[in-house]
Amino acid sequence: MPQDIKTTAEAVEAAALPRRHEVHADPSVTPGEVPASVAKQPVGDKSPAQWAYERLILYIQNFEEQLDNKHEVAMGFTGGDAGVLRIEGMGYFDPDIVTFYGSDNSGIKTQLVQHVSQLSVMLRALPKPTESAAPSRIGFRLAQDLENS
Repeated sequence: MPQDIKTTAEAVEAAALPRRHEVHADPSVTPGEVPASVAKQPVGDKSPAQWAYERLILYIQNFEEQLDNKHEVAMGFTGGDAGVLRIEGMGYFDPDIVTFYGSDNSGIKTQLVQHVSQLSVMLRALPKPTESAAPSRIGFRLAQDLENS
């Protein structure tokens, strides 16, 4: 099995570029490419908060693409009984804080502020609050924001 020989510059560049790899039982589920807006800034130049935020956007967007029109993305809190948060917004505060904005199952305004070292997010599909309304797709808006920044 031949080994590719890389120059030091190629090795450094490869280490700085974001990579994404996933395998799913359903072959129609694909993670997609890392958007140019995420790849344009080397990983080493990003704060842990920015890097976590950008990757979470990609996961949320991919999760929403698999939902039907009766469900929206939410997150379950891991390691506790805090419940579920319908994701209505997301942000980060450099160097190491990620925050989620939304509402719980009762419609009560909720915000989670979390250090990136404690980040553990479970994405969930929740039924839309009203049957007639179109589902809210926060992943699309978050991805648009990445493209514009």
